[in-house]
Amino acid sequence: MQSKNSLFFRTATLALLAAGATGAMPAAAQDTLDEIVVTGSRIRQSPLNQTQPIVQLDSEAMARTGLSNTAEILQRLPISGGGLNSKFNNSGNFGNPPDGGGVGAGSAEVDLRYLGSRRTLVLVDGLRWVNGASASGIPSSTDLNSIPKGIIDRIEVLQEGASPIYGSDAISGVVNIITKRKQDGFSGSAQVGAFDEGDGVTQEYDLSWGATSGGTSIVADLTYVKQESVMSGDRSISQFPTPGVTECDSSCSSGTPLGRFIVNNPVTGAGMNLTLKNAVLTGRPTFDPLNPTAGSFKNFTTADRFNFQPYNYIQAPSERLGTYFQVTQEITPDINFRLKAVYNNRQSANQAAPIPLFVGPDAGNGNLLDQISIDRTNPYNPFGVTLSSGGANGPANYAFIGRRFIEAGPRHYEQEVNTWYVSGTLDGSLMLGENKWYWDVNTIFSRNSASQKFTGNVNAQRLAQALGPVANCTGSCVPFNIFGGQGSITQPMIDYVLFTQQDSSKQRLADTSFNLSGDLFQMPAGAVGLAVGYEYRDQRGEFQPDAVVAAGLGSDIPALPSKGSFDVNEAYGELRVPLIADMPIAKLLEVSGAVRYSDYSTFGSETTYSGRVNWRVTEDVLLRGSWGQGFRAPGIGELFGTPSRFDQELVDPCSDMLGLSGGTAASAAIRANCIAHGVPANGSYVQANPQLSVITGGNKKLKPETSESWVFGGVFSPSWEMSWADRLDFEVNYYDISLKDAIQPIGAETILGRCEQNNDAFSCASITRTASGAINQISGLLQNIGAIDTDGIDFTINWQGPESDLGTFRFSLNQTFLLNYTETVPATSGTSKIEREGTEKGSPDQAFPKYKATAILDWAKDDFSASLTNRFVKSVDETQAVNKLNDRLYTDVQFSWFPAMFDSKIGMTLGVNNLFDKDPPACFSCGLNNFDPTTYDAPGQFGYARLTFKM
Repeated sequence: MQSKNSLFFRTATLALLAAGATGAMPAAAQDTLDEIVVTGSRIRQSPLNQTQPIVQLDSEAMARTGLSNTAEILQRLPISGGGLNSKFNNSGNFGNPPDGGGVGAGSAEVDLRYLGSRRTLVLVDGLRWVNGASASGIPSSTDLNSIPKGIIDRIEVLQEGASPIYGSDAISGVVNIITKRKQDGFSGSAQVGAFDEGDGVTQEYDLSWGATSGGTSIVADLTYVKQESVMSGDRSISQFPTPGVTECDSSCSSGTPLGRFIVNNPVTGAGMNLTLKNAVLTGRPTFDPLNPTAGSFKNFTTADRFNFQPYNYIQAPSERLGTYFQVTQEITPDINFRLKAVYNNRQSANQAAPIPLFVGPDAGNGNLLDQISIDRTNPYNPFGVTLSSGGANGPANYAFIGRRFIEAGPRHYEQEVNTWYVSGTLDGSLMLGENKWYWDVNTIFSRNSASQKFTGNVNAQRLAQALGPVANCTGSCVPFNIFGGQGSITQPMIDYVLFTQQDSSKQRLADTSFNLSGDLFQMPAGAVGLAVGYEYRDQRGEFQPDAVVAAGLGSDIPALPSKGSFDVNEAYGELRVPLIADMPIAKLLEVSGAVRYSDYSTFGSETTYSGRVNWRVTEDVLLRGSWGQGFRAPGIGELFGTPSRFDQELVDPCSDMLGLSGGTAASAAIRANCIAHGVPANGSYVQANPQLSVITGGNKKLKPETSESWVFGGVFSPSWEMSWADRLDFEVNYYDISLKDAIQPIGAETILGRCEQNNDAFSCASITRTASGAINQISGLLQNIGAIDTDGIDFTINWQGPESDLGTFRFSLNQTFLLNYTETVPATSGTSKIEREGTEKGSPDQAFPKYKATAILDWAKDDFSASLTNRFVKSVDETQAVNKLNDRLYTDVQFSWFPAMFDSKIGMTLGVNNLFDKDPPACFSCGLNNFDPTTYDAPGQFGYARLTFKM
């Protein structure tokens, strides 16, 4: 009989141990070696003969991390490229990404192999889960925050593509979440943790109950998680937009409480770039046209910029409540019925600095704010003339006015997401001839419904009225003071122009599938296995922005309603043929293959194939190789997403093209092109803000992305007796993935370069400039234009020592070497290749370290156990800045006590993540908080205590 420690070693991954090795027994097989369905194949097989490269995480391994978020646990795997998590604080204040999926505020996703969460398929018990919803678009990825963590028995991560088995999206791999099926009595846990600064308090509670009587088994679970915020201003790395500085530089905002006024002198006509000397709380600032800096104004400089950073979250708050009910009923000895129901509620928040109110032709909003004129009769207008944006009010005589609306308080976004999931499965077995065949029929209905409340937005129509002729500001209208300093905007002004923005989105999944598997006939080397099946899937999604925003009257990110759907019919077949068995150099040699045909209502049909060779040389050595095709159908947001805006940090080649403001003069060719495109020849145009408006949108003509992948590997598990080891496993896998027709837009930087360097007519047609030369917007649609080629090596070592007086020790080392990651993208001339390995991409944040590793040393003796985890990330270089993000080694410790006096049914655990308080490396090109949240921990030590019990 196996010892408890030996069994644990075979079933767990020791807190992010990537076992996946042949011989590692899944939790479902602890009591039996009957053939089961394992992630990556539909043909049943012995769990001891698992031939796919799979990482397994059971509930005990997940608990060892001290994390309350499933996505963040998976993101610690060396094969993970990151994804959305609680360290992202973006609800649209930087705009909506170009994929039509929205910003995903409050969501959590998993990305394998750096290929993006859209290319990682998430299953629950081998079946699909509805895509996420966060009230800002229609995502093509699964939000793992919609799956209660307490319902998870284990997670299997397939480290290779599997489109012929599972269909679309399984390009980089598959995450299969296996839920609890059986339990006797009650079990529960309570955990509380916080950072060493006393913030970011996280509470996690789980209570489950199960019972089995006759042929009926019931499991129920209730999970509650509450995570509090960490403010950016409370960590040194994120106190200013540029890491390491102690005062504002050009990265700070020109939207300040004292205002920035780029206007023409009403007497001389000369351009002026002014701000207030001091706050003018009431009345009208004084302005002398003959000496503009003699009164209330002075010239605007970098020192006058506004530090928006302290208002942001470095860890966003979130609250989740999840319920789970599952009943399995034996109808006959050969037929079972399983009903599963899940409800999950997520409430989360994001926050940004008070809205920067930008008006004027160069504001770049793309809506009414760009067309506002400020009438001379406005009681706060100090210039004595109407500031015209052009049109009916005469030629434009001002370009830009920026005023940080600090009186309205921070922009605050609150999301509420409700997820419902119901599935029914009828499964059984039957004899066909002398062979036993297994079948199952599954029906799923799942829905996400999200709402977002945004406070701090301005109604542009009302603002235009409040800044216009005072005679037209009647009724509830109050003239607006955009020229005074902080505190000059009164509560009646605030009440008139502000509105609470209400956005919503939802997605729906209806899925029916049928699977049949069994042995066709016997060959000398074993049985020929076959699996066939059919699936019908219907997906629908929609996004509804607030009516004011949809009308183009909001002062934040513009958006229009989006709605779409598709359905797909799919059929697959999988065949496994053993060729040689029990030979001197081939304990087993088998080949297998799969094919899947998919017929989509949106683009037509797609057929994918895969093949595999498994060669068990001896009992100790397994060699394997696989080839597979993959595809990803364009998502609803990518197909039907309506135009929105993304504020991208770009440098306009035409800005300061003569070098009059201290910059480097542009080449003669660029100057000529810029002048031809409407930029003033005198070099007066200087880009006002680092962010330029990029208009993005979906494309109904998109076709699927396609891929081809190869995986070669082997497992060595010596079976001879070793005094220093009860078990030793080595596993190595080499992967190579080529992705074609990647769905992405032509980069705005490419469009700019092609236009101003090469005078490319198509690119120039995508750029709109104002009379002053400023870029108003750059437009583009999603297209099938990109390619990605990546390859690397995964190497794992697992060791368990013998039991001794000192206890039992276990060690695992899970490593990923990224050998190559190359993107092929449109360039100024043709295409260019970007080598990402060893680099930090910057906003959108993503590091591509050449080496990542997780090492765990685990110890157990009597009532006590402890673990020491080290997570290593190799250094990367920024591509958008001259900066190196140095190596990071994070150390986590955990200590547990399960006293024998309570029959080990009550336990206490203490742990600290990031024991040595390692800050993330500073990143100059990353997003809000100056570090890459996809790769590095939030700054600070995180300690936690947990109590568990069973009854």
